[in-house]
Amino acid sequence: QDGVHEIYRSWRKVLSEYDGERVLVAEAWTPTVDRTANYVRPDEMHQAFNFQYLGTHWDATELRTVIDASLAAMRPVGAPTTWVLSNHDVTRHATRFANPAGLGTQLREAGDRELGLRRARAATLLMLALPGSAYVYQGEELGLPDVTDLPDEVRQDPSFWRASGQDGFRDGCRVPIPWTVEGSSYGFGAGGSWLPQPATWGALSVEAQTGDPGSTLELYRSALAVRRAQPGLGAGEDIQWLDAPEGVLAFRRDGFVCTAN
Repeated sequence: QDGVHEIYRSWRKVLSEYDGERVLVAEAWTPTVDRTANYVRPDEMHQAFNFQYLGTHWDATELRTVIDASLAAMRPVGAPTTWVLSNHDVTRHATRFANPAGLGTQLREAGDRELGLRRARAATLLMLALPGSAYVYQGEELGLPDVTDLPDEVRQDPSFWRASGQDGFRDGCRVPIPWTVEGSSYGFGAGGSWLPQPATWGALSVEAQTGDPGSTLELYRSALAVRRAQPGLGAGEDIQWLDAPEGVLAFRRDGFVCTAN
């Protein structure tokens, strides 16, 4: 609602009274990126999660459209564009990308997990090649899928119970990540976890993936290291699209070319 902007301006004034670097980030579910831009005007928030990008399926045309719209919307207000693939309210993108397009961000089917993981890994590299700020949701660096088969009796999402089981399936993305190969909670202690972890998650744990050059965790580590070493990856606000076959995205930025299919 428009009235919230005066509140955010007051917050920004308070924040500016303190020394050091501090950032306000808006979690604003808006219908368009142009509406999102209102939250990051110079006297309001510093950044806003790009949920339009999050809600886009693994489709070259749709991705190009939302990337262009996002960059264009943020340019007039001088805020960096952000990129986010998952969060605590939606099905993990490794599972969304494993299913057909058009099903939204709340899914209950596992889909083709191998396909979903391949797309999720490619989506990470695409995101990290775009100008602006990239946000990583816990567990995506392990390639975790959504847990789509949680029994109703263990669910914690209040929306699920308020809707008598017809809505509120966010617990699947909130299952605690596995740190170790073994253990009753895969590294969180001797007790169980607040949501049950799948028996297969030991193989996806931080312990299992560390040092494996083909793992998703090491892909994230190496890609983030490159992004930190090359400040130009996050800087700037423009990309140059290149001609590419159907289903392929290709663009040039200063010093490198990114392609994804």
